[in-house]
Amino acid sequence: MRGRVLIIAGSDSGGGAGIQADIKACTALGAYAATAITALTAQDTLGVHGVHPVPPDFIRQQIRLTLEDIGADALKTGMLADSPTIEAACDALAAHPARIPLVADPVMVAKGGHALLAPEAVATLKRRLLPLASVVTPNLPEAEIMGGRPIAGIEDMPAAARRILELGVPAVLLKGGHLPGERLVDILATSEGIERFESARIDSRNTHGTGCTLASALAAGLAQGLSLRDAVVRARAYVRAALLAAPGFGRGHGPLDHAVTLDPARLATLA
Repeated sequence: MRGRVLIIAGSDSGGGAGIQADIKACTALGAYAATAITALTAQDTLGVHGVHPVPPDFIRQQIRLTLEDIGADALKTGMLADSPTIEAACDALAAHPARIPLVADPVMVAKGGHALLAPEAVATLKRRLLPLASVVTPNLPEAEIMGGRPIAGIEDMPAAARRILELGVPAVLLKGGHLPGERLVDILATSEGIERFESARIDSRNTHGTGCTLASALAAGLAQGLSLRDAVVRARAYVRAALLAAPGFGRGHGPLDHAVTLDPARLATLA
């Protein structure tokens, strides 16, 4: 394994998203995944049925012990359900002397519509987490909340990404999967400009955990020394391959095939 990634996120009992997807993605791409769990969720492919938060002091302890012993080459945050959780995670990260690249996935709503971030915590996320982040990976609904304006189409995405840059984060990977159409467009925005990534849309119900998987794949790339752009390219290719190879489990939004990289020939064909 090459590249250590500390993932700070919630658990998904169904295994398709959250910590479970994060660990699978990092492992499949050859990185080492350590975790600090922020919440336990009871969920399946149909939705989230229960959330049990982890006490903030225990979140701090998980992060501190991992960084002091194993260390990390990149960080990834996912579900940080409320302000005390965000504060705890940021306190622990800020206390560490080294500045480690952080991929912040602002998980706000589950695939089935269940809120995963308290409304009053949005301001805390902007104030505490974004200044620590190297790149933030919102989907369109999250970007609308963060930027305060609707995103009606692809033409609105560059301006939306720039609004998030103005919040103090160096880079934004804005995901366009919520827009209709045969083409899927993602936007990578930095102070140097905007790059558009476009691919054919995959018509599949098995999309549970795509955001978690993309962010963790991106963090794995950064941990392994890839540039931000190269890490984005590889992460997108990996998610696309995992989508196409999805096993079709469950009655709702099913999980991806995170193990697609175990067959390099298949990955090359799918990607």
